[in-house]
Amino acid sequence: MSASTQNDNVHELKKKTVSGAISYMARTLVLYSIGLAASAVLGAYLTVSEFGIYGVVTQIIGLLTFFSDIGLASALIQKKDEPTKVEYRTVFTVQQALSWLIFLITVVLYFSRILEPKIGHAGAMVLLALGLSFPLASLKTIPSVILERKLDFSKLVFPQVIEQIAYSGLLIFFAMKGYGVASYTIAILARSILGVVTMYWIQRWPFGIAWDKTALKEMLGTGVKFQLNDFLARIKDQLFYLVLGIYLPLNEFGYISFAKQWSMMPYQLTVQNVIAITFPTYARLQHDKSLLRKAIEKTLFFISLLIFPMLVGMCILIVPLTQLIVKYQKWQPALLTFFLFTLSIGWSAISTPLTNTLSAVGKINQTLRLMIIWTVLTWILTPIGVIFFGFNGVALAAMAISFTSVLPIYYVKKIVDIQVWENVWRQFVAAVVMSLVGVFLLPFMKSSFLQVGIGGLAMAVSYGTVLLVIGKQKLVTELQSLRNRKQLSEAVLAPEKV
Repeated sequence: MSASTQNDNVHELKKKTVSGAISYMARTLVLYSIGLAASAVLGAYLTVSEFGIYGVVTQIIGLLTFFSDIGLASALIQKKDEPTKVEYRTVFTVQQALSWLIFLITVVLYFSRILEPKIGHAGAMVLLALGLSFPLASLKTIPSVILERKLDFSKLVFPQVIEQIAYSGLLIFFAMKGYGVASYTIAILARSILGVVTMYWIQRWPFGIAWDKTALKEMLGTGVKFQLNDFLARIKDQLFYLVLGIYLPLNEFGYISFAKQWSMMPYQLTVQNVIAITFPTYARLQHDKSLLRKAIEKTLFFISLLIFPMLVGMCILIVPLTQLIVKYQKWQPALLTFFLFTLSIGWSAISTPLTNTLSAVGKINQTLRLMIIWTVLTWILTPIGVIFFGFNGVALAAMAISFTSVLPIYYVKKIVDIQVWENVWRQFVAAVVMSLVGVFLLPFMKSSFLQVGIGGLAMAVSYGTVLLVIGKQKLVTELQSLRNRKQLSEAVLAPEKV
């Protein structure tokens, strides 16, 4: 390949990545707002035990999700050459078979009534609806892979917007009508059907069934490693929390589910959306360490810029809000768990993009080592925490384990000489000052919603002011690089001059 052709390809990749990231984040901001509204309503209208029931059901489904994809979708995305029609159809065939198997498992669980003593009939119906969503979701896999390979993230997120609007709208409506846990059943089915229809309207593909053993074996070589990593993640998260849900009383597991769901919202808005874009981008940049380093550092800068103040704001503002909103006073026992989960997310915001980097560049063995460490620590430390601190011990253990997030930094620096602290320290200092302002104003914010708003505004101003004082040049440079693609091409991701 000629130098000019390679530069053109790099420039096109950069343009797609930046424009994709901006449009993707803008659209997912809509998703976030809708989801936030739905969670707020559910927190008011569902009981603590109903939150616990849904938490148990989602852990079961999360565990079954492992068997719906043996890593083939990730293998298709990472594949350097364009996948053939036979390869696409082979992956589709395998995923359809696995997803229908999962649905049959949920049917057996439903009719056996083995779970009804814990989750009731309404919870079992939610489980059945989630089981049916698997074959429907697998219909979207290949179109999603095609869009990711083209880095067409703006189209990729549109079906998610439609799904979220339908899901949240129906969930809010039926919850306010008093349907309780049954609200999830209706919303899940509507979301699944609309998602498939929208995805096929946006991205068609030569739909069909195929079975190519050679292609399957080649993709499994990569896919199984991705799936092994996912398997460990399921043991660490879904299986462990399922055991907790069975062991703990429903109201205590409801507190954990509520705290974890709300603490994850900033993470879902920032980190999960960014890594959805950076995985295929990093895979394409793995041949050039200079380009990869700059892309990783930019990712860390903008994630920390957004998530640090969000985490601080949530930790401070949730205190007066659970006092002023009568229907939210029932969640006050969950506040300590919420604080600990939220603080642990700060570490995850740094470690997750770096772990994602290892997988994207083919260093899946390092990712597996990390996942083994985190899984073992979760299963050892969390039971100890529960024994000594009750349900709050779950989040306390998560907070302690989050400090091992320095390990992904170590592994990535062995591959690419990234500067982590240089790209996050300004945001960290500004967030610390913001938290001090929030704690100082906390007594003032407990009387009215107006005072909460003023306090929140004061915290936001303090964060922005400190950031401008200690890092104005860095901030301006990074923001300009997003607005000006030509400057980005030359200054951010361009090859180093020799």
